[in-house]
Amino acid sequence: MAALTVRLVVVAAALLLAVTGGRSAAADAFVAERQRMAQQIAAHARETHADTGKRAFDARVMEVMAKVPRHAFIPADQLPYAYLNRPLPIGHGQTISQPYIVALMTDLARAEPGHKVLEVGTGSGYQAAVMAQLAGAVYSIEIVEPLGLAARERLRALGYRNVEVRLGDGYHGWEEHAPYDAILVTAAASHIPPPLIRQLRAGGRMVIPVGAAFMVQQLMLVEKNADGTVSTRQILPVAFVPLTGKR
Repeated sequence: MAALTVRLVVVAAALLLAVTGGRSAAADAFVAERQRMAQQIAAHARETHADTGKRAFDARVMEVMAKVPRHAFIPADQLPYAYLNRPLPIGHGQTISQPYIVALMTDLARAEPGHKVLEVGTGSGYQAAVMAQLAGAVYSIEIVEPLGLAARERLRALGYRNVEVRLGDGYHGWEEHAPYDAILVTAAASHIPPPLIRQLRAGGRMVIPVGAAFMVQQLMLVEKNADGTVSTRQILPVAFVPLTGKR
């Protein structure tokens, strides 16, 4: 990436910190919208409980969803829609996930303080920011360089010190920090990547959409048993951008 572009990314991240950090009036202006979004997520969870088996998400997850400033993770032209319960474009053919899906994946992961979490597909950094409030460390991989660089600076500017972003192909995971207590994949794979299964701790959970692009995909919960065997469960039909990279 050109030096000028990198400088622009840093400047934009600094502006985000000024606008959304701490107790600023701009951040406070979105409090009511975040609360309404949390209410919409709760209502959606009740509507889909027959598929997910959950009428409500963990209270810690809902608290974080009502706290993380989603408006800081989207392009300026999408600000009017920041807290609607729907995905939004973030450029380069990618999207920030629907808040309900973010909450669902976070809830399924069951992250605890001290846990290590791997995220495949940083995107804007929103899911990583949500998970950072619940886990001890989040390692996130993004294959689209401009998105990864921008997310890294954005997360740093917003004070998420326990998130590390790397540029690369997430299909192969991030072996250096394995094993992980939870793995979240935010792009649809044609199959569950074997490297990610290997990097999942015994007793750990992976949440991943599986299926072809532009076809019906299934959000899958993958659990690794103490003996190393794996069990899977379909949770919900979803629509994610495809996981890219060399196989």
